[in-house]
Amino acid sequence: MSNKVLFSEADHHYMARALQLAGQGLYTTDPNPRVGCVIVQQPPGQPECIVGEGFHLRAGEPHAEIHALDAAGEHAKGATAYVTLEPCSHTGRTGPCAVALANAQVARVVVAMVDPNPQVSGRGIELLKAAGIEVDVGLLEPDARALNPGFITRMQHKRPFVRLKMAMSLDGRTAMGSGESQWITGPEARCHVQRLRARSSAILSGVESIIMDDSRLTLRAEQLQLDNAESVVQRQPLRVILDTRLRLPLAAACLSEPGRTLVMTTPAHSPEKRAKLTAAGAEVHVFEAGSDGRLPLNELLDWLAEHEQVNELLVETGATLAGALLDAKLVDELQLFVAPTLLGGEAKPLFALPGLSRMADQRRLKIHDIRAVGSDWRIIATPQPD
Repeated sequence: MSNKVLFSEADHHYMARALQLAGQGLYTTDPNPRVGCVIVQQPPGQPECIVGEGFHLRAGEPHAEIHALDAAGEHAKGATAYVTLEPCSHTGRTGPCAVALANAQVARVVVAMVDPNPQVSGRGIELLKAAGIEVDVGLLEPDARALNPGFITRMQHKRPFVRLKMAMSLDGRTAMGSGESQWITGPEARCHVQRLRARSSAILSGVESIIMDDSRLTLRAEQLQLDNAESVVQRQPLRVILDTRLRLPLAAACLSEPGRTLVMTTPAHSPEKRAKLTAAGAEVHVFEAGSDGRLPLNELLDWLAEHEQVNELLVETGATLAGALLDAKLVDELQLFVAPTLLGGEAKPLFALPGLSRMADQRRLKIHDIRAVGSDWRIIATPQPD
């Protein structure tokens, strides 16, 4: 699959267009991947041109290739198809796209990346080649992978891609000593966070954060500032709250919002207490606590991937859970929003990371991007391996 191919300037142009199309499903395809497709034909004596294009919008609806083939019609015969992800070879809620491309008699298929699912990876490409179609793989693969970090992580590692979002002051504080934290950052940063929520399968928080702020953990159309905001908010991300002692108030705002709220707890509570939360709108799931009395984070993430098909998990929480996830090496990306304000030494820190007593113990991050978001700054970073 990794044979070196010399792609032309035109190949790059059309695949870039396919990637742009795939991005139009950024907030809606979950749990499916974001995929775009462009079909290019060169009529005799004329310059080549796009005859069909499409993208996957949401699960259960036609895939990108089908939309593009429908648009191309008879012009698909002998054409080149540019697809951001290997065409599927199995029948799920829709038919196999590789078969559709073969039946349309396209001459060539350019694939940005193979399917990350090891159980089916390469089968769509094999099917296309068996039909006599030329297949080239690997064009703009890093860009294609960047579109679907959650789907790739779930397929390859059986857990979600964990994105930790934190808002802090310039002196690295997240809340006043009383716990008050609304609002550190400005409206532009909050809009960005709404879009992070919108692309996520689920939002994870600790019960302490919910109690302090009565967080709703929802999408709000007016804050998204998207043309299709009303459509996007129809799919509210799953809300996941870690609550080892079942302290979540029955009147918590998140329990009355559209969408589902999962409360993860331990067996050390009466069935009556769990029943009351269930009656209030929560779905209570019980996990055996670890030796430290905390919920098993690895097991919990695996469960979310297997049972809820969670691709991207956005973590919005306080220092304790954020530190525990970092300590367990479960954070894939950090998005830190830094406000031009100072909260002082009595305010709450960004992370609780006990045991760091020497410089040799420091946790290093690789910074990928720093940019202004309104009056604040956003830092995107990833943890560095030890």
